[in-house]
Order: sequence, then structure tokens, then C-alpha cells
Amino acid sequence: MTRHHKHERHQALRDEIDKNPFSTDEELARHFGVSVSTIRLDRTELSIPELRERTKAVAHEAYDTLKSLGEAELVGELRGLHIGESGSTLLKIEESMVLSKARVTRGHHLFAQANSLAIALVDAEIVLTGSVDMKFLRPVRYGETVLAEGKVLRRKGNKYWVEITAHVNQDLVLTGTWVVFAVEKPLEV
Repeated sequence: MTRHHKHERHQALRDEIDKNPFSTDEELARHFGVSVSTIRLDRTELSIPELRERTKAVAHEAYDTLKSLGEAELVGELRGLHIGESGSTLLKIEESMVLSKARVTRGHHLFAQANSLAIALVDAEIVLTGSVDMKFLRPVRYGETVLAEGKVLRRKGNKYWVEITAHVNQDLVLTGTWVVFAVEKPLEV
């Protein structure tokens, strides 16, 4: 490959990783039609960190903007967060989350992931769930990883409509619309 093509691939690689920082070296190799070792060499030459380091950097940035929940209250690992717009979390299904006989995830874990993401998208100290119209579309099994993605559909005053979808690989496993409210004052106990 000529120097010119390598330069073009380097620029395209930078652009692709900027667009999707969670791309694996294998996905990038398939995308560019080169070997995984070529991608690793290109990343090294361009001082682009490996996926794990890119993921940490993006998550750290996202956690810094999180206002409505404490880091420990968010269910799943925050992957990206644009307050008032969109965000995503990743949840690896562990042994403690599944029904022992059926080996499928208890629904409340998937709901909690989606609900906490809907709340995280709102720019307020206190956010409460008002209502949810949600469907489970297929069982999620032990060992699978669920990617939940949320998008603020609209806002009217302190009321937000948030769409959440959750996937395992290409399979849609949960979808729903949350209505959440930003509350100005702490609630009286």
C-alpha cells in the first residue's frame, strides 16, 4: 500500500473512531479491509488508545455531566451522555440477575437499567418517573450484555418524554417511552 493510501486510511480511522469510540480493532479491520494488526499499528502511530482506554475516557466525561443520579445509582456502565438529548449504558448480565431455573434475567434489572438512563438524561438535581409504557421483547440470558440507548423525544416545562431501547447484539429486547419530571425543590419527608 502506498504512503498516500496509508495517510487516507489514517484520516478515515481518526474520523471513524471520533464517530464511534467503542469500535473494536476487529470491527475497524473489517470496515477498512485490513488486518487487525494493521489497525493496531495505525492506532499506535496515531497515538489512539486501545478500546478499553477510549471507553474509560468517554465514560469519565459522561459521569462528570451526570446530575440527577449518583454514579452508584445508575444501573449499568455509562457509555455516553448528552444531557437533554441522548445517552447509553451497558449492562453485563451476571449470575445474581437471573432466575435460577430459567436462566433468564429478572425483568426488574432491565427496567432499572432503562429507568436510570431515562432519569440521567434530564438536567436537574431531582428527577422522578411519572409513567412508563414499556415492552419486553425477548428474554435476556445469563452472560449477555445489554446496550440501552435513550433519547429525549420532547420536553414541556419540567416534563420530559424519553424513548429507551435496549439491544443484545442486533436483537431488540426492550422498548419504551418514559415520562419523567424534573423537581425543583427537595421533597418533604
